[in-house]
Amino acid sequence: MTAQHLIEKLNEALGWELRAINMYAHYAAYIRGIHRLQLEPHFTAEANESMDHSNIVRSAIVKLGGIAVTERNNTPIEHASSYLDMLAESLKTETKAVEVYGELMSIIESAGDAELFDSIEQIYLAEVRSVEELRRLAE
Repeated sequence: MTAQHLIEKLNEALGWELRAINMYAHYAAYIRGIHRLQLEPHFTAEANESMDHSNIVRSAIVKLGGIAVTERNNTPIEHASSYLDMLAESLKTETKAVEVYGELMSIIESAGDAELFDSIEQIYLAEVRSVEELRRLAE
C-alpha cells in the first residue's frame, strides 16, 4: 500500500461526499407534500453531514501531501418527485459510501495510521446508520 493509493481512495470518498451534498440539497428543495415535514430536515441534515465528512477527508488528503478533488463523483443524481424515489436514490448513495469507507478503513489499518483510522471509522459508522435509517424510512 502506497501513500498515493491511500490518497486516491480518499479522493474517491471525497467525490462521493461532494455528490451527496448536491443530491441531498436537491432533494431537500424538491420534496413536496406531507412527507416534506419529515424529509426536508432529514435531507438538509444529510447534506450538512456530508459537508462535515468531506472536510475530514479533504484534511486527510492535505495531511498526506495529496491534492483533493474538487469535482463530485460523476454518478448521475436522479431528479425525483416521489419521496420513495428520493429515498431509494439516497439509499444507493449511502450504500456506496459504506462500501468505499469500508475499503478505506482496510487500507488505513494496514498503513497503521490510528488517528486517521479513527476519523474514517466514525464516518463509516455514520454512513451505516444512514443506510439503516433510510431502509426504515422507505418501508
